Amino acid sequence: MANNSNLGAAKAAKNDEFYTQYADIQKEINAYLEYNPDTFRDKTVLLPCDDPEWSNFTRFFAQNFERLGLKRLISTSYAVESKKYKDYEPTLFETESPFFDIDKTRIKGKIFELTRDANDSGRIDIDDLEWHYLEGDGDFRSPEVCKLRDESDIIVTNPPFSLFREFLLWMVEADKKFLIIGNMNAVTYKEVFPLIKTNRLWIGATGFMSDMVFGVPQGALVAPADKAKAEKLGYVGDFTRLGNSCWFTNLDHGRRHEPLNLMTMKDNLRYSRHKEIREKGYLKYDNYNAIEVPYTDAIPSDYDGVMGVPISFLGKYCPEQFEIVEFRKGEDGKDLVYSIQTDRQTDRQTDRQTDRNKIVTPYFRILVRQRLFRG
Repeated sequence: MANNSNLGAAKAAKNDEFYTQYADIQKEINAYLEYNPDTFRDKTVLLPCDDPEWSNFTRFFAQNFERLGLKRLISTSYAVESKKYKDYEPTLFETESPFFDIDKTRIKGKIFELTRDANDSGRIDIDDLEWHYLEGDGDFRSPEVCKLRDESDIIVTNPPFSLFREFLLWMVEADKKFLIIGNMNAVTYKEVFPLIKTNRLWIGATGFMSDMVFGVPQGALVAPADKAKAEKLGYVGDFTRLGNSCWFTNLDHGRRHEPLNLMTMKDNLRYSRHKEIREKGYLKYDNYNAIEVPYTDAIPSDYDGVMGVPISFLGKYCPEQFEIVEFRKGEDGKDLVYSIQTDRQTDRQTDRQTDRNKIVTPYFRILVRQRLFRG
């Protein structure tokens, strides 16, 4: 699995300040537009947990307001008092505004809206954002932000990592379309997997199982290895990389419907690039009638039974090609296990031989089967 030290540390310390890069947002959004150019047309888009003074989400959607055909863009920010900043100075964007209030700047959230060409420039863009302070601190669970949620069509953001489950359910209970960033291991959460199984949630179009670079607050603690990888990708300064992050969505994109090109079981046993497959073949679980397939590209195209595949499979999951059966558990309610013969032991008195086996519990398997054989 990819290194996830920063994200884990963030969750433990409730350090949720990771700023998504403009290029990553653009790449992901373009994938939906390629599939359906009208994905955002005439829609109200809400960007909670956001702030145009720091975030690229508002910048992207504001700059592309007309191209996307948006009806309304709403962005809400969290009060800085709640972010535990040691040093904070309001930006010129805020202090030069007639709405600036020294008594509210630290304790109130802000709302930014874009609906019209406010400065008569002939186009609607980021310079037309209009803002004011919220009544509360901008927490997404507050009544006023919940009201904005209910008024919106699509929610897009990088939510606080420590509140991912709660934020996801906050959107699902309101039956909203969404596109958010989270930890890839969130697919294992009991609140998340049922949504994936029933095709109410899936992996986004880009960035799965690859490094994503995020900005961090000035002076934030970043592991040297992650800082070096960010610099190698061209990001110098207050940046880190998270190798275990990905997009989660219920917006359709074309890559979700691209079937995997697979070899037969016979060809895999002979030609697979994985030595494990060529030498050991496909082992059967001890507690479920299914075979262990440790690599997505080793799924045999002609196998009609249930297979246990790694969670990375979800980055290639095509619902027209596969059906998700279950997650992680065998028929006995315990984790899936399989046995590997380690050696053969001989009884000196009877001369009988017995196999000695090692019990293996693979890391988080998803049980799937191919629809081709389901009729």
